[in-house]
Amino acid sequence: MKGQRRLIAGKEALGSKRVGVISDEISEVERLMKEFESHEMHETVFLQKYKEVLEKTDNPLVKLLVELIVADEDKHHVVLHAMTSTLKGSVTWTHLQNAIEGLYNLGWEKDEILKVTEDFIRAEKKEVVEYRKLMRASKRYYQGLFTLFLAAMIHDSEKHVEILEFLRKKLKAA
Repeated sequence: MKGQRRLIAGKEALGSKRVGVISDEISEVERLMKEFESHEMHETVFLQKYKEVLEKTDNPLVKLLVELIVADEDKHHVVLHAMTSTLKGSVTWTHLQNAIEGLYNLGWEKDEILKVTEDFIRAEKKEVVEYRKLMRASKRYYQGLFTLFLAAMIHDSEKHVEILEFLRKKLKAA
């Protein structure tokens, strides 16, 4: 991936006139940023295609299923954009809108957020247990549609627990 040149540290003796060397290589962070940008563009294309399906169909089940996917794709787009902005800000030493920051400047609200986070973890874990019971009870209904929805909800709740546990760990370390 050539095209961008950057200054890298020289290995000359201190006081030498040769301060640095220009390199055509890009850093690992820049490469990752380019990957995120690429995925962000692909997400945008697929999101538009899903929305086109929504516009064309009148079938309520197809609409519901595609709307669920669109909601997830919207979230993916927001997350990819935030990660890309964060990396761009790091590479350019600037603060970009939507960059991810702020976990260590919580101040007085840290303890309150930690308590609520622990409450949410317990609630999400309880929901997983309840959804599994409902899944067993409804697996023969509507050709497995309810099972599909409940499995997706279990997956979401497990993802929420993972996110909340990450947050709890970072809050405790802050």
